[in-house]
Amino acid sequence: MRKQNELRINRRIRVKEVFVIAGDGTKLGVMPTEEALKRAMEEGLDLVEVNPMSRPPVCKLMDYGKYKYDQKKKAALAKKNQKIIEVKEVKLRPKTDDHDFDFKMEHIRRFIGEGNKAKVTIMFRGREITHPEIGKAVLDRVIDSLKDVAMMELYPRMEGRNMFMVLAPAKAGHKPMQSVPLSAMAGSLSSPSPHAPSPAQVAAAAAAAAATAAAAAAPPALGPDGLPLPAAPVVPGAPVAAAPAAAPAAPMAPRPAFGGSRPSFQGGRPQQGRVSGARPGGPHKGP
Repeated sequence: MRKQNELRINRRIRVKEVFVIAGDGTKLGVMPTEEALKRAMEEGLDLVEVNPMSRPPVCKLMDYGKYKYDQKKKAALAKKNQKIIEVKEVKLRPKTDDHDFDFKMEHIRRFIGEGNKAKVTIMFRGREITHPEIGKAVLDRVIDSLKDVAMMELYPRMEGRNMFMVLAPAKAGHKPMQSVPLSAMAGSLSSPSPHAPSPAQVAAAAAAAAATAAAAAAPPALGPDGLPLPAAPVVPGAPVAAAPAAAPAAPMAPRPAFGGSRPSFQGGRPQQGRVSGARPGGPHKGP
């Protein structure tokens, strides 16, 4: 089975005629495929289809084994000479002291000197995220320390609880790096979001929420059959009708004083209750 991008040679060429090119580059013109194969065998070469898309296909007389060896050698040489650029990350804290800062700046200089890129990350912990200007000051120190060997590839930005930027090796004639204001940083806490709602949208949403809350708190209206009527849809911005006032509760009957009597209902008939301290059979008599 022929592999992808593999050239057809000799008997694998199934067309009736081909355009033949000699091994030295001379164009022999169009000839039948059998005649081209016969000529290749006489010269001890292979008939290789180099351009199958043309009509007729273009074939060349060559040593196919040597051709494949040369192609493999060229691919290995190209892979050996290619430069792979890596991104080295250096992490700092808002409270990084001067000695650690200088030590990591030397690392970044070595990374950039080797042709790699450097990602400088400021990590915030706890309530440090409420003071991003401190981390921004650390990045400004990095920019000031490396402006002679590096250039800004990705400007400082916030991503979650981290602030980072990417530096690349400086090119000839590049402009020195400059600090970026905190308010202009992408993802900054102080920069307005492009998806933030406008004040009018916020006010409309608050009015709709108030209308929904008022409608939920009002008692349901009852129809003639005693069932609650369906609630009307709430339109944002429409005036909210005041809820009907509740009827005053009926006054409660005064409770009798302690020791008096109150009617009790036993057996369906009102009966006079007993006085506190009296026995059911009559007044209490002493021993």
